[in-house]
Amino acid sequence: MPRAVDRVRRILEERVGPAVVRAAAPVEVSAWHAPGEPVPFAEAVRAEYAPFAVGTPWGAPWSTTWFRLRGAAPAAPAPGLRAELLVDLGFSAGAPGFQAEGLLYTPDGVPVEGLAPRRHSVPGAIAADGSVDVLLEAAANPDVLRDLSFAPTPLGERATAGLEPLYVLRRADVVLVDLEVRGLEADLVVLAELASALPEDSTRRARILVALDAACAALDLDDVAGTAARARAVLAPALASPAVPSAQAITAVGHAHIDSAWLWPIRETRRKVARTIANVLALMDEDPGFVYAMSSAQQYAWLEEDQPALFARLAERVREGRFVPVGGMWVESDTNLPGGEALARQFVAGTRWFRDRFGVDGEGVWLPDSFGYTAALPQIARLAGKRWLLTQKASWNDTNRIPHHTFSWEGLDGTRLFTHFPPVDTYNADGSVPELLHSERNFADAAVATRALLPFGHGDGGGGPTREMLLRLARARSLEGVPTVEIGTPQAFYRAAEEELTEPAVWAGELYLELHRGTYTSQRRTKQGNRRNEHLLREAELWAATAAIRVAAPYPAVALERLWRHVLLLQFHDILPGSAIAWVHREAVADHAAITAELEALIASSLAALAGEGDALLLANAAPDPRRGVAALGVGAPTPPRSGAVTADGSGFVLEDEAVRAVVDAEGMLVSLVHRASGRETVPPGTRGNRFQLHEDHPVRWDAWDVDREYRATAVDLDGPAEVRADGDAVVVVRRFGRSSLEQRLRLVPGGELRIETTVDWQEREKLLKLAFPVDVRAERVASEVQFGHVERATHANTSWDAARFETSQHRWQHLGEPGFGVAVVNDSVYGSDTTRIRREGGGTASLLRLSILRAARFPDPEQDRGAHRFAVGLLPGARVVDAVAAGYRINLLERTVRGGGAVEPLLAVEGEGVVVESVKLAEDGDGDIVVRLYEALGRSTEAAVVLGVAHEGVEEVDLLEDPLAPSALVGVDGGRARLRLRPFRIVTLRVRRPHGRRA
Repeated sequence: MPRAVDRVRRILEERVGPAVVRAAAPVEVSAWHAPGEPVPFAEAVRAEYAPFAVGTPWGAPWSTTWFRLRGAAPAAPAPGLRAELLVDLGFSAGAPGFQAEGLLYTPDGVPVEGLAPRRHSVPGAIAADGSVDVLLEAAANPDVLRDLSFAPTPLGERATAGLEPLYVLRRADVVLVDLEVRGLEADLVVLAELASALPEDSTRRARILVALDAACAALDLDDVAGTAARARAVLAPALASPAVPSAQAITAVGHAHIDSAWLWPIRETRRKVARTIANVLALMDEDPGFVYAMSSAQQYAWLEEDQPALFARLAERVREGRFVPVGGMWVESDTNLPGGEALARQFVAGTRWFRDRFGVDGEGVWLPDSFGYTAALPQIARLAGKRWLLTQKASWNDTNRIPHHTFSWEGLDGTRLFTHFPPVDTYNADGSVPELLHSERNFADAAVATRALLPFGHGDGGGGPTREMLLRLARARSLEGVPTVEIGTPQAFYRAAEEELTEPAVWAGELYLELHRGTYTSQRRTKQGNRRNEHLLREAELWAATAAIRVAAPYPAVALERLWRHVLLLQFHDILPGSAIAWVHREAVADHAAITAELEALIASSLAALAGEGDALLLANAAPDPRRGVAALGVGAPTPPRSGAVTADGSGFVLEDEAVRAVVDAEGMLVSLVHRASGRETVPPGTRGNRFQLHEDHPVRWDAWDVDREYRATAVDLDGPAEVRADGDAVVVVRRFGRSSLEQRLRLVPGGELRIETTVDWQEREKLLKLAFPVDVRAERVASEVQFGHVERATHANTSWDAARFETSQHRWQHLGEPGFGVAVVNDSVYGSDTTRIRREGGGTASLLRLSILRAARFPDPEQDRGAHRFAVGLLPGARVVDAVAAGYRINLLERTVRGGGAVEPLLAVEGEGVVVESVKLAEDGDGDIVVRLYEALGRSTEAAVVLGVAHEGVEEVDLLEDPLAPSALVGVDGGRARLRLRPFRIVTLRVRRPHGRRA
């Protein structure tokens, strides 16, 4: 390190930094400790406050203390001095967030600014006469992460977090800030960082070092304030040297990534949003060039409800174009785990909310931190009117580097989405010179492009962008040695980037994150609630729409919207993946149960209205069956159930029907599964299926997030003695292991499926439970369902990319096939799996598909997943992909029986194998039109028809927001038949115009 830089750093630390504050006067502090959960300002302002001394501990974990601060500036501010309120709640310097936070209010309840570990000083708290009279809502949020220690902690649940105070009020003063000294501080920091980063033989570096030496000589260390201007004048030429023409052009966008829940509960996120937005609006009042982008309509909705005055100010800045809603989604959701319709509704709910409140739709998808990106996303995003995607998470890959930062991402169906990974490799940038240089040097597309985006600001309660960041970025606007920096909007960046890079490179397929693979399995109850309620929402909309059309029942639009929004919130990328504290998942499980109860009531009400009076037994089936080429969704007479027979064979039990013959041995293992039509045995010789395997699960870090590949070295087969017996049409297997136990029911169900229903009492720690099925099929690839289709992934590890996919996600089904024969595995709530090839006794290879059932990580929830769990899996020998699609719906959408007067004609039917109806509902705008969403599920071009069972005045193709599209799939309407021509995995939404006067 050059001596000049070392000298500058010591001067900054010991002289310039302390000289920013010219004078200080303590304020009078009193406090009231709110009992229980947070209270609104109106209640806090009426409370009785007691004197509170600086240096006193405060704040049990998750508690709230309200401080009243009163005082005055130490002297009348002179030119160049500004009075600010400086409060230190006991912050640690280790991180910009993850600890105590605060929000200041005027005595009449107007939010001023927030306090955070790196944002102590608030000029807005000073009245025009220099006095201070404010209330401070201080949140004692514990540091659950503890400097990335990942140690099991009781702090993630209020009931176990303890009552001892976490913080000490260290300081509460009115100070006079010397703006000239603050400017000098920024000058010195920027130039010292730049000198440290440039090559030793750089002419630019040598000249900066000379300037730093001269500035230090010009600065009187005993009178920093008096000589700051002189030192800045010495530095001015070095700061005025412009950037070179070939420098990277950075668009800096203010941002604060705020997880909607993570190491804090949802109720705390609502306060984090308010604190951050108060800060942002204060900066906008000071700096007319400051631009800020915020995603997640849910967070705007919280702010509108909790802080209407802040929201009104925000809305005004949106109209100015300086506060920019981005992303168009309800929350920054996970994208691997939500179902197809749910992922579509993220965009419908978010974009419609932005449109209704602000008159803007937003052009892009803003998902910096989700844990991988489904190949279905480009089509879904484009159908929601989005043109671009921003994410950064791929820079966390543990094996391979995606070779582009700006490119065209091609999804499942061929749709392309202009995509940018900020090469700064963070969504919480601070605008430092090292970050700017990393952005330029790291940029994979530098040979063909110059533009990059830099999101800057402290997230997750850190308070967002700071005044110091803006000072640094202002100096880098055009500075020799670093990229140029312009604060602007994401839209401006993407338009410029698209104009510059007219033929971007293409990345096809999913953006698989080579990390956080455990999120497909952690917190099973949260995932199971999500899967259940996604399908109940499908049913509720279908039957409510049918009842509205057929019997004029009121359509519960308000309730459905509210329930959809709640499910969408719970799909946030630290809730559904299972990577949040115990508090979050306790609430998520309870919320899902309440949603389930309300949806079941809505479904029952609609079916009762449809069935009418009578005692006939009717069947309501919402599961499409794309195998037969006709999928009708209605209420009619049930078909007699068919059950497979169970017989004992001396060493186990045989289950058989006209389609399948299965043999379970005395240890509860599946030793034979024969497809009767072909005579094909699907269990490879010498192997057994239905085998549970227990692995040690000790990731290097990120416990609930990660499954490391080393887990495979520790497999323990749970194939010892088990209780096996026949019970009616099922074989029951009871097994005990470790401190846990499980019970299974194996039975045959119509459709050629062996159904395995399992209950597990899970009491392990730091273990991973897998369920293995060897399959006598030589499959190069495994097909796994994703939203509105499926992807195929290699079953080998030929390349580093293949090897890195040692744990992957799926939705309802997977399929292993060779020409002429295949086997499907379906599930009702399992998302993680691995598929490999194994040696086959007698020669060749077979396949091994293993489902990831349960984990027992200890951070951030030390009791993760302990207790009882239930899940169902189905095996279909001889299945085609279309059979897998049908069975996947069937295991998740069970038939319902209802008594009434007679059958009800379905609203529609679909002609065309492999074409699936995903959603039937009434239009979002309330005009009574029917909206049908369907997709091609097999990955092939095909023709189909929607046969309508209702009177209509026309059918049009629309986007996800139900706005008209130029027809691309709809080729004609002949009476009651809407004819479609579909490309592989195409999503189509049709709006059936109802006759005037017959609106529901």
